[in-house]
Amino acid sequence: MSAPVLISSTRGARVALHDLGGDGPTVLLTHANGFCGLMWAPVARNLGAVAHCWALDFRGHGDSESGPDEDYDWAGMADDVLAAVDALAPTPRLAAGHSLGGASILKAEQARPGTFERAWVYEPVTVPELALPRGGVSALGQIARTRQEVFESRQAAYDRYAARPPLQLLDPEVLRAYVDHGFRHRPDGTVTMKCPREVEAAIFENLDCSAFDRLGEVATAVTVARSPDTDPPGMAAPHIAEALPNATLESFDDLTHFGPLQDPPRIAASIAAALFGD
Repeated sequence: MSAPVLISSTRGARVALHDLGGDGPTVLLTHANGFCGLMWAPVARNLGAVAHCWALDFRGHGDSESGPDEDYDWAGMADDVLAAVDALAPTPRLAAGHSLGGASILKAEQARPGTFERAWVYEPVTVPELALPRGGVSALGQIARTRQEVFESRQAAYDRYAARPPLQLLDPEVLRAYVDHGFRHRPDGTVTMKCPREVEAAIFENLDCSAFDRLGEVATAVTVARSPDTDPPGMAAPHIAEALPNATLESFDDLTHFGPLQDPPRIAASIAAALFGD
């Protein structure tokens, strides 16, 4: 796989764009908090006959770099989406995002209306504050801070995740992409997360609830995909679709919040339908 393209974003960040290949309209893929863009590679391969896919690493993730004064406000991730759009030619016809990635696509549309002709978002974390359980956001930050950050090897990380919830739900190729591209070697031969757990925690704790109240400004055609999960992103998805002026709600009743990482062929088919739908 070729080296990513590094592009300038705001607050001194330089974000990585990965060319995942394919023929057809340009599609931009954005990932969830703590993960990396190359986890979309299996989906992109399934889209290869109909789309040319690029995957973005948000600031603080994957091969991207954060500026010295980074605070991980969610507006910065929307800026990363817009920086990627400005760097790509032709401009992406559709952006597809998971969780933080989906929320950042919607925020990018609010910041710059008409950026995308179409969007596909899986359980975007675009939730009203009243939908959050008391202490829920801080709890997610605390969980992130307890994650094991250093492993003896990539294989050790893979074996641990493959045997434990929730990452044991991931498609094996997607999980392999995470440990291959979401970790870096340390001088002592061990590997560590490219997205430090403090960064993941800061993003959870900076959750932006303001975007929900502005969903009426997003005129682009949006497919909102959801699972039957009872956590806030899954519960909020129907309300997000209702608040958007031009949205379709799609349910994946056998998946979870990790749906795009669980069933790449079916997710790719859904994105393709959104790309070419009426």
